[in-house]
Amino acid sequence: MGRIRQNQSNSNNKKANNEKNRINELKLNINDSASEFTVEMINAEKITLSNLKGKVVLVNYWATWCAPCLMEFAEIPKKVLEPFKDKNFVFIPISIGESKETVQKKMSEMKKYGVNFNVGIDPSKKIWNKYATGAIPKSFIIDQNGIIKYISRGNSDGNVDKLATEIRNLLTD
Repeated sequence: MGRIRQNQSNSNNKKANNEKNRINELKLNINDSASEFTVEMINAEKITLSNLKGKVVLVNYWATWCAPCLMEFAEIPKKVLEPFKDKNFVFIPISIGESKETVQKKMSEMKKYGVNFNVGIDPSKKIWNKYATGAIPKSFIIDQNGIIKYISRGNSDGNVDKLATEIRNLLTD
């Protein structure tokens, strides 16, 4: 009986440590001010976060080799970009640790899946390192005042729907 309790205790400790590590992956949390950045997009446009005050911003960290990231991308045009195209909303997907050429090539391939939007690059992970560590995709929804209001980790079923709901709620406040 003691051994069973000990195994359950070890299992609970592992779960607690895994959750602690997930939490520690975030350098910024809900209700924190979003860290300033300027990202270069693959079309050479530069976007500075502080210039987007008054808009709701979805910052999405991803990579070309990340299947869950690309699956999330497939849902974004219909569930996020279309519904909010005429609103004070900006989507900034940022590829981490990859060259512009690699990202351009992947985005060109993604067009056949209806994924045709501009993305940013963060080859040295300077922007990413201000926000988080660990697994991707990770998304941060930033309100009109530059405050993080929602954070999404991974791409579980219904994730993009949750992002859209959070964006809609901020746009109607």
